[in-house]
Amino acid sequence: MTDLVVLSLEAWDGVWRRNQHLIAGLLRAGHVGRVLFVEPAADPLYALVSRRRSRIGSGLRTVEVAGVDRGRLSAYQPTKVLPRRLDPGVDRRIAHAIRRAVGRLGLVDPILWVNDPSGAAVVESVGWPSLYDITDDWLAADRTPAEHARLIRDEAILIERCAEVVVCSRALETAKGGLRDVTLIPNAVDVEDYLQPRPRPADLPGGSVAVYVGTVHRDRIDVELCAATAELLGDRGTLVLVGPAPLDTQERDTLTRAGVVLLGAKDRTEVPAYLQHADVLVVPHVVTSFTESLDPIKLYEYRAVGRPVVSTPVAGFRESDDARVTITGAPDFPGAVLRAIPATSVFPEGADGHVDSWDDRIDRMRQVIERVAARRTRSAD
Repeated sequence: MTDLVVLSLEAWDGVWRRNQHLIAGLLRAGHVGRVLFVEPAADPLYALVSRRRSRIGSGLRTVEVAGVDRGRLSAYQPTKVLPRRLDPGVDRRIAHAIRRAVGRLGLVDPILWVNDPSGAAVVESVGWPSLYDITDDWLAADRTPAEHARLIRDEAILIERCAEVVVCSRALETAKGGLRDVTLIPNAVDVEDYLQPRPRPADLPGGSVAVYVGTVHRDRIDVELCAATAELLGDRGTLVLVGPAPLDTQERDTLTRAGVVLLGAKDRTEVPAYLQHADVLVVPHVVTSFTESLDPIKLYEYRAVGRPVVSTPVAGFRESDDARVTITGAPDFPGAVLRAIPATSVFPEGADGHVDSWDDRIDRMRQVIERVAARRTRSAD
């Protein structure tokens, strides 16, 4: 049975993204053998400079997931000792560390699943058959010239050398499909988790609430729009942002002064309750070429609970034909949120439409992995 080494953009924690849903499903269904999930490297020097807690990578550990036998899923976090500008060979060193972790686990001839573009160094150094799963167009993100140049170089390697390229959105299918054949596998939701009524979370403010669930980052969130929305809501309601919030002090202060409540990251098992008890769900995203590349998981989560939604004209939501979804530009967004707050809001009323499930996506990823494995077999022959 095929083993996987997954180079992820996120840690394996309680906040599940696309990678975790797909990998857990593949393991539970017996489509793959064992998985090594490689987390972003710890960067103790950068943490020290940023006045955060500095630590080395956590190394190799076993990950427990319901429905998966112990020992089939492991995580590994390497350490980036120096920044790339001081150590040009850092990515090669991390690649060697990953290879050592694979040896310690006894994985034989695994398939490499790359989500982090810096994984190009691993593709170059190990020779394992590889697939590239593109979930964001990082070439369109606002980055320094040096970072942008590195992303261009890394993606060119991955596009050329990986046996399969998977994309999560139509925009990415268009952008990357012009370079080579790609497979579109959008995101989805564990529908049943969102249809089971949950009690109101204790930290959700009283009264009417407009709720956003997702990463609160400048790449996605319009901080000033959030502040304007909270100020207009005033005594009529509270804007609540649920999710990791890698913001600087000024951005955080802008939000909190306006009355925005930042609840931070929540375990995936807790997220449905925040959505179910929202009076209105919001998507105060910036509209950029980067956000155009996304297929937001919140699109499916929001559909599953059937709440009214107000969104800026971003990909996914913009194409919705659901009468409960209001699309508006930034100038009219705060007023649209205020008007969308219903007189009464009782879950599960409205949570009865079709929503795409991860089960279909897991099966489609299985097919991609099988194609990569078949090419490996033909190469060996």
